[in-house]
Amino acid sequence: MTVRFVGAGPGAPDLITVRGQRLLREAAVVLYAGSLVPAELLAECRADARLVDTQGLDLDAIEAEFVAADAGGLDVVRLHSGDLSIYSAVAEQLRRLEARGIDHELVPGVPAFAAAAAALGRELTVPEVNQSVVLTRLAREASAMPPRETLDNLGRAGALIVLHLATHLVDEVVAELLPNYGSDCPAAVVAYASQPGEVVLRGTLATIAAQVTEAGLRRTAVILVGRSLAAEGFRDSHLYSCTRPR
Repeated sequence: MTVRFVGAGPGAPDLITVRGQRLLREAAVVLYAGSLVPAELLAECRADARLVDTQGLDLDAIEAEFVAADAGGLDVVRLHSGDLSIYSAVAEQLRRLEARGIDHELVPGVPAFAAAAAALGRELTVPEVNQSVVLTRLAREASAMPPRETLDNLGRAGALIVLHLATHLVDEVVAELLPNYGSDCPAAVVAYASQPGEVVLRGTLATIAAQVTEAGLRRTAVILVGRSLAAEGFRDSHLYSCTRPR
């Protein structure tokens, strides 16, 4: 058997990959986070599939599901929201599977920051404005951040910065980014990207915190800060330049 970790995407059920959808339809056992994975995706599962909502399970209980499926020779799909590469808590599950010699595979999904950029109608990297994207978070109610990965340190280059799991701390975010970005720097918050209740807020570092508070946003959102969010008059990309050697 194989445990296949599948990125379910940012929320819209049709933003799962074709490969992820196929594996979901074939799996005998499906583990999913009920609070984050759209119910419509579960309708794709086999009628006889064992569906396990992991919302109330700890890591030991999740591992026990993997072990039981392995003993029965049953392929597993482990659905995670967004993409597996960041803030997915996949690493500790993989470590346990590797220790037990259980085969596993990772299938990427559409990440939340990409869905947020689509909602904003913006490319995050714009020629001579922003060419780097920093994906990060704050450490308040979760795992500690490495000491040097502060917003002050990460923001010194002025790269487009995307904060996950930090909307409830937006005042702190603004205070820490202001010295490097300035109060006029474009900022945006996208909540429930790609979902029916999607919320898009646009402003600057001077205004975005008040907008978030007024909208009552807390957690299921990303904060984006950087000049490329409102860039105008920038040069064309070299990729399509008529002077580029062919």
